[in-house]
Amino acid sequence: MDPTRAVEADLRVVADPLDPEAAAVMARVARTFDLAARLLPPDIRRDVRRLYLVMRTLDDAVDRRSPDATDRIAAVEAWASGEVAAGREATLLADLAARYPGLPRDAVLDFCAGMRADLAGMRPLDDADLDRYCYQVAGTVGRLMTAILGSEQGRAAEADLAARALGRAMQRTNVLRDVIEDARAGRVYLPEDALVAAGVDPAGAAARLADLPRLEAATRRRLLAPQVTRAEADYRVGIAGIGLLRHGRRAVLAASRLYREILREVERDRYGASGRRVVVGRTRKAWILLGSLVARPRPPLAR
Repeated sequence: MDPTRAVEADLRVVADPLDPEAAAVMARVARTFDLAARLLPPDIRRDVRRLYLVMRTLDDAVDRRSPDATDRIAAVEAWASGEVAAGREATLLADLAARYPGLPRDAVLDFCAGMRADLAGMRPLDDADLDRYCYQVAGTVGRLMTAILGSEQGRAAEADLAARALGRAMQRTNVLRDVIEDARAGRVYLPEDALVAAGVDPAGAAARLADLPRLEAATRRRLLAPQVTRAEADYRVGIAGIGLLRHGRRAVLAASRLYREILREVERDRYGASGRRVVVGRTRKAWILLGSLVARPRPPLAR
């Protein structure tokens, strides 16, 4: 980036009254992605944070069962459907769409469908259900991010598919990392058929998963290892497509590698044996970020 443009972009970011809140929200609840986002050019980083602010505040409203959650989702759905809409989330999205005309409104509608599923207490019956949910709440965000970062000429459809896969992988990683925390809140995102196959009664799954270390090691492996495998398959597709992005390749690569490393921690923890929420250590994070900083992701060969 030209030094003058970089300074101007930094000034715009500082002057934007929304940026401190957006930066604080990302730093508080998305530390892994926040680290990676620092590799983005300042003006793009600002817009990525704004997008994250929209999605995260809606997600928080749903998690807290806020009285206005349904109305806020409806306002965003109205905007995505081309109707007149009020509310901060709709206003922010309209502002982003003015700068990025390719912002996919169908992705916004799909995200809202995921939020409504969460409000309804979504319980996936099988891996197809979980795949759909992971796309709705995270693959959609990947698609919207891709619209902001841009893609190689003539290869937008490939970049979109890679973004879907990468988002699904990251959300499945969240599910695996947060099994105990979710279960203690009464939420179970592991598919019912997987629970049955592992010998866990779906009706009492929340209580059993809330005390995951008490399950036999073989049961934990049967339950979680196949989900690690499915996440890995999506990571391979998603990471292979990072080179299709015009901007932020290293940042997205860093986020992908940092999230993927959580799967390794789940395996090292023997699928929940410690009962702790697994984290990637600071030293390991530093090496991953360094490796991503010097990497040069290339577009895959066109088919």
